[in-house]
Amino acid sequence: MRREVADRQKGGRAMSKPGIRGVLFRINHMVHRVMLVIAQLSILAMIAIVTLTVILRYGFNTGLSWAEEVPRLLVTVFAFLACAIGVRDHMHVAVNAIYNRFRVGGRVRHALDIAMDAATLLCGLFMLISGGQRTARLFALPGVLPITGISTAWQYLPIPVAGFVITMDSLFFLTGVITREDLLYSEREIDYTDTAALAADGKEG
Repeated sequence: MRREVADRQKGGRAMSKPGIRGVLFRINHMVHRVMLVIAQLSILAMIAIVTLTVILRYGFNTGLSWAEEVPRLLVTVFAFLACAIGVRDHMHVAVNAIYNRFRVGGRVRHALDIAMDAATLLCGLFMLISGGQRTARLFALPGVLPITGISTAWQYLPIPVAGFVITMDSLFFLTGVITREDLLYSEREIDYTDTAALAADGKEG
């Protein structure tokens, strides 16, 4: 029983979803695993480069010419991928003062959940379309970063990538492919300000 609960909290119900939903569920997990690895490598590389730069500058009175441009690219990658990761488990900031007043599982909460996912979908589409157009435009231009010679478009590429993942997650939430109980990066947290949810948990217990 405990193992089933742990699997549910970690999004481990892919095999229990039949047909196309199970396939989409597994694709969603795979995409997010890749994103997590990229985000982790980005922040580790950024920390390593900044640390090495500090050591070289204060210990040997020298430095790396590209030590400013590369970490700036990496922090962009990490920031936008982390944004998409937060959407997947609904870890973004939310004000629940009104939401918590309504019954758990009721129509009002369900409608608000749909409204939140729809708003997130619009944000994801904006990032995907607007960011994608800007990135494509910059790739077509000759502009590059002065030290590394990398195209300036790479600074903006994480925006449409994160927008695509946010759009995918929002659509999956709206269509029921994944639910708020299918957590991937986190465990279920107890909101002690949500008296309705606490009361419902008490009755189930």
